[in-house]
Amino acid sequence: MKDNDNRPRKGTPDFQLLILTLLLVGFGLIMVFSSSSALSLVTKKFGNDPLYFVKKQIIWAVLGTVVMFVAMNIHYSKFKKWYAPLFIITLILLLFVASTERINGASSWLSIGKLGIQPTELAKLSIILYLAALIAKKGERLRDLKTGYIPVMVIVGIVAGLIMLQPDLGSCLILVATSGLVIFAGGASLKHILASIVLLVLGAGLVLGGKMAIDSLSSNTEVAKVKQDYRQGRIEAFIDPTQDPEGAGYNILQSLTALGEGGLGGSGIGKGVQKLHYLKYPYTDFIFAVIGEELGFVGTLLFLLVYLYFIWRGILVALRCKDPFGTLIGIGVMGLIAIQAFVNIGGVTKTIPLTGVTLPFISYGGSSLLVTMLSMGIILNISRENARPKKEEHTKSVRITSSVSR
Repeated sequence: MKDNDNRPRKGTPDFQLLILTLLLVGFGLIMVFSSSSALSLVTKKFGNDPLYFVKKQIIWAVLGTVVMFVAMNIHYSKFKKWYAPLFIITLILLLFVASTERINGASSWLSIGKLGIQPTELAKLSIILYLAALIAKKGERLRDLKTGYIPVMVIVGIVAGLIMLQPDLGSCLILVATSGLVIFAGGASLKHILASIVLLVLGAGLVLGGKMAIDSLSSNTEVAKVKQDYRQGRIEAFIDPTQDPEGAGYNILQSLTALGEGGLGGSGIGKGVQKLHYLKYPYTDFIFAVIGEELGFVGTLLFLLVYLYFIWRGILVALRCKDPFGTLIGIGVMGLIAIQAFVNIGGVTKTIPLTGVTLPFISYGGSSLLVTMLSMGIILNISRENARPKKEEHTKSVRITSSVSR
């Protein structure tokens, strides 16, 4: 019989991180059902089916779980070869999506039959993989402005510009912030980062301004005026939503009302009122408001603590990785989740202007859930690789001890 003991052993994944991921997905399914069932029941467009949204989300959750476990068994270093093709595909999709029909004021979706995908979600993971590979390769040269830093920032600027063409300001800001975090963790100069943030903001402003100018020259002046009023209304709603309670300030006022109605203990799962045609899109952008109303302060605080522990656990996995490429991927993915959660919750609670992004793992959205679970599969594989050396060293020591005793 051949001795197969010399084969490299796979480490065990971080089970805490795995369980937390599955718990967040499960909680998200509960909240999607709670926040959408009443709306879909009375809407002919959704077939008067109270399970319309949650059935779709379950399909994405199952698919995402499969993708996560597959990625968990693929060595993360493989993405050093795959990041370039993935990035090129992402650029093509972002270019193509800008010419599609607008939904809710933005062309962010591609329709394949009845399936809708959002390339922006894939772009967030693609830019993390691209930057991690590029920075790991450059090493200390990243601190050099011309040969190290500028080429990296050009990539970020291109992707951010394509997202602004949709336009999707919220996703653009999240992508830029996540990229800045990865670049900073990679050892870039802080003054270079601060200067580039200013340039990227100005560039995004020029792209958005150019888009607005094109819209204003459009033959359909009424549509252009509505778009301009919509953007201006979001800013005014953040400053003082009571100035236009039935218009621009409506969403944030209803969101704050839901959070206030939750009180200490909440109304109970499924018993919230604001989701009953008061909150717009309670199952996506404003799902945190539904959580606040139905779980109250105590339940919401517990949810946030679990969420924070999940992020902290993922960062630990990243920091324990001895490979710079793996560390940067881990920081990028966990940073992305944390930043997007902050933008969503901050908008719903009027901490920052409302931008309309989903809450990772919780909000309804197949593209977001699938890409996020794929990202977690990569993180879990990193955790497996972190555990591998200890196991191999222990096995090796046992063999040596055994041979000496003979």
